[in-house]
Amino acid sequence: MTQPMTMNPILEDWNLLEPQVAVAAVLPCNGSLEWAVQLAKMRPFRLDEALFAASDRVWLALGPEDWQEAFDSHPRIGEHKAKAATEKSLTWSAGEQSAAKLTEDTQAALAAANRVYEETFGRIFIVCASGKSAEEMLAILRKRLANDSETELLEATEQQRQITQLRLRKWLAVPKEAK
Repeated sequence: MTQPMTMNPILEDWNLLEPQVAVAAVLPCNGSLEWAVQLAKMRPFRLDEALFAASDRVWLALGPEDWQEAFDSHPRIGEHKAKAATEKSLTWSAGEQSAAKLTEDTQAALAAANRVYEETFGRIFIVCASGKSAEEMLAILRKRLANDSETELLEATEQQRQITQLRLRKWLAVPKEAK
């Protein structure tokens, strides 16, 4: 006989929050206010997996302006500041990039490639950095420079979707006292 699944206590508490508080609580997981508003409107969620699936549906239904808002919440690869980020988002970004030990040469190459990327596509380079070395991210960045604008926007959107999924899992794993 299988045991009934218990609800994640963080998710259970989030389900009960006032809408604006719920939006603020989940916003660092993505960076797009519209994503957070739409996700909060879909509450209550009984299971983490339902939240993850809803997050993907909301994210993929948004438009380029909302995607850009999420992109702006990230620092450039190899940097620690972002155009529009929460403290929690910056902390998560630092952790996600922690495998990327930067030498001076790699940092200079990333900075140069980031500039080219921004001149080409008009936004910062977004990659799901978790577990990737700086050299791997540099190679990915250089490869993606060959994309056309539409292909690259879809790739950046997919990378942000992956980042959001990782951050939702981190958010749900944090003990209540540490939030």
